[in-house]
Amino acid sequence: MKYSWQHPDWPHFRYSLEGLEDILFEFAERTGRVSGLLAGLSAGTRAEAIIDMMVAEAIKTSEIEGEYLSRQDVMSSIRNNLGLGQKSEPVYDLRAQGAAELMVDVRNSFAERIAADKLFSWHCMIMKGSKGIAIGEWRSHEEPMQVVSGPMGRERIHFEAPPSAQVADEMEGLIKWFNLTGPGEKHEIKRAEVRSAIAHLYFETIHPFEDGNGRIGRAIAEKALSQGIGRPVLLSLSRAIEADKKAYYDALQEAQRSLEITPWLNYFLPMALEAQKQAEKLIEFTLKKAKFFDRFGGQLNERQLKVVRRMLEEGPNGFEGGMNARKYVAIATTSKATATRDMQDLAEKNIFLPTGGGRSTRYSLNLSDGSGETAL
Repeated sequence: MKYSWQHPDWPHFRYSLEGLEDILFEFAERTGRVSGLLAGLSAGTRAEAIIDMMVAEAIKTSEIEGEYLSRQDVMSSIRNNLGLGQKSEPVYDLRAQGAAELMVDVRNSFAERIAADKLFSWHCMIMKGSKGIAIGEWRSHEEPMQVVSGPMGRERIHFEAPPSAQVADEMEGLIKWFNLTGPGEKHEIKRAEVRSAIAHLYFETIHPFEDGNGRIGRAIAEKALSQGIGRPVLLSLSRAIEADKKAYYDALQEAQRSLEITPWLNYFLPMALEAQKQAEKLIEFTLKKAKFFDRFGGQLNERQLKVVRRMLEEGPNGFEGGMNARKYVAIATTSKATATRDMQDLAEKNIFLPTGGGRSTRYSLNLSDGSGETAL
């Protein structure tokens, strides 16, 4: 069976949007809603929402590739890159630094035309600390670039990319296509989500780097979305993808065997819509955090504030397993007796919501706005 890049018509993709109109409409509607939500936030709260989303994307795009980064390291790195970091919180994990640099640069340069040098720069960022591979240049090895699974000797080949000798020409074509299909350009693709889907598929099919193709391919997809809506997009495609990686890889594998990519759009567009829905939830969560500190901030001692901030850093899904004395001791660097008194004080003030009893007591945060309890 031929791969799509081996067809005579490559890279002229064909597709139909029939049956996808409702999804396209809802995506546009929710994009407008997110813009409205952001506009209604204070500058500080808006910045926090943006940082939270960038952290989520950096972590999830790495997890898809089997890399698990510290949320605290990524957040500190992003804050540092935005000029909002604390000098007392240096980050030594080069992978976290690189992931953060990529998120900030993708956001800051969203309106720019794409170029090979930019992709090389992104590759250098995400490959910080890597050894034994070519960094910041197209792959040049003679052996086939294959996506495989299974034990050695019984590997299953899922996909084979164009030979390295073709990569420079293929990427020249992709870059030209991307720039000519942007807003206001000669071959503009009106639907940002459609252009994003094709750009990601196109890049992943060429697979131009020795490693890191998935992360850069998702950054390109985000760039296409941002250009289409005229502002840095506030969503995490990687978070939506990571929720069902099998569906992502299955759809990608199928799409890489044909130039008829309607099935790929049938996967990608609902996934992008789900990412947009998650973005709305994150903005709502950020607003709840701001209201939480308005209500309770002045009632927290230094230890309590440190623990609460750490719990909130985990995002809308909350702190896994809740807070207990052992975790409190580790985060606040204090004694068990002090941790117990602090947690009891927080519970009495209705800042902590207890569940269970005795040694199994766990605490969640009360993020209610006063009209009802919302636990984290």
